[in-house]
Amino acid sequence: MLKQYLEAGQVVKSHGVRGELCLEPWADSAEFLKKIKRFWFDEGKTDAGFVSSRIHQGRLLLTLRDVDSVEKAEALRGKILYLCREDAGLKAGTWFLQDLLGLAAIDANTGKRYGTLQEIFPTGANDVYRIVSAEGKEYLFPAVPHMIRRIAPEEGVIELLPIPGIFDEEGIEA
Repeated sequence: MLKQYLEAGQVVKSHGVRGELCLEPWADSAEFLKKIKRFWFDEGKTDAGFVSSRIHQGRLLLTLRDVDSVEKAEALRGKILYLCREDAGLKAGTWFLQDLLGLAAIDANTGKRYGTLQEIFPTGANDVYRIVSAEGKEYLFPAVPHMIRRIAPEEGVIELLPIPGIFDEEGIEA
């Protein structure tokens, strides 16, 4: 089951004297979040009262209803803001990284289960998936299109096409 509300980022400080909030994006970019016109607190339970946003030095500056002073803005420091999945407008076949965490990593040809996708590392060229087996062995898998047959968060699986040696018996050194 895909979450309806996803972490957009964290309030890291106030900006200026009129209560603007500085949000550290946990999405692809501040530009992506600029398109969002509703944000939520408390995992989607409380409307944040979005008024406006703008980009500043790679972060999103937000103005929220009833947050009109430095003191009110500082009281929100450390809070996580959420976005509603429907507001993001993702293209079919694209997923939030949060949707992938916890998926069962299986071999697309044999059905063998390698483990669970636990973490995603962006490296610049491509992401790297950290997959942990039931025995606790860790494997690093390059997330390149020709090595992934299918991503199906609604089914709880990601089907992989690994090259020999990636899922060897030893795993990686902890």
